Amino acid sequence: MAQTTPTIKQLEYFICLAESTAFRRAAERLNISQPTLTAQIYNLEKILNLTLFERSRSGATLTPAGRDLLGNARQVIEEINGLMDQAAVINQGPGGTFRIGVSPTVGPYLLPNILPDLHQAYSSLKLYVRENMPKTLEIDLLEGRLDLVLIPRPFSNPRLTTEVLFHEPLQLVTPEDHPLAKLKKIKTHHLRGQNILTLVEQYSSYHQMELQCVELGANIARDYEGTSLDALRQMVIMRMGLTFLPALYIFSEIHKPQGLSIREVEKLKLSRTHVLAWRRNSPNRSFYRQLAEKIRELAKINLCDVNLSF
Repeated sequence: MAQTTPTIKQLEYFICLAESTAFRRAAERLNISQPTLTAQIYNLEKILNLTLFERSRSGATLTPAGRDLLGNARQVIEEINGLMDQAAVINQGPGGTFRIGVSPTVGPYLLPNILPDLHQAYSSLKLYVRENMPKTLEIDLLEGRLDLVLIPRPFSNPRLTTEVLFHEPLQLVTPEDHPLAKLKKIKTHHLRGQNILTLVEQYSSYHQMELQCVELGANIARDYEGTSLDALRQMVIMRMGLTFLPALYIFSEIHKPQGLSIREVEKLKLSRTHVLAWRRNSPNRSFYRQLAEKIRELAKINLCDVNLSF
């Protein structure tokens, strides 16, 4: 019976030859003989009724039809790899080591509340945690140095998939003797003309606060930028300005707000959106979605006092 559908091996040979641009080099990479490769590519072209390569003494160059089909071939192989990976997860449970990047403004305050239960749920799972600035984490994820990234802002890169975990409120923090701290209710117009302290520009929250200050008529304190949430907290205590701190940090670090007043601003809904991100074509993407759902579930249980929204 004549073959009517390409095999996985034929697609792998097609991709390898396209990348190698020579039958000899491709055959060496695939650890097969050159005649075997030539025959398989010929059979693939016959099945598709298309010429995929221009042959010459200098090598093999993709035809326009070959270029059009190369992306589809890669996608099919990635889907097959994903299927096999998911089968392994179902049969054996998730395991191995995954490299996860986190922002310094998230990791210390979120991970201690979810990692112990996460390891209990996936006993063979190992996470190598690396902290860095969000932009650096995005580059490391795209270039394969990380498997996952957990940060407080969605990525817009089409090569990445982001799964929203939760939304975390930001709360106004003032010195305890500041005039606003004495008000029964703080309204948005009370912030007009106030100096607002922010993290350095490398953090997405800087741009969020910059836009918010324009709307409120407040001022970004550009002469004093914090390199950490702890630094912002200390600058408020030193009366250098006001700031907005994330609820996770307040829950984790400010048990007795000495020198500080932590307040809500009426009708002002400031928050940051936490996401888990991975490469769109990762063979582990099905498991990553499971992991995101588990993190969401644990945050609901273990951080119920933080007023997160899901």
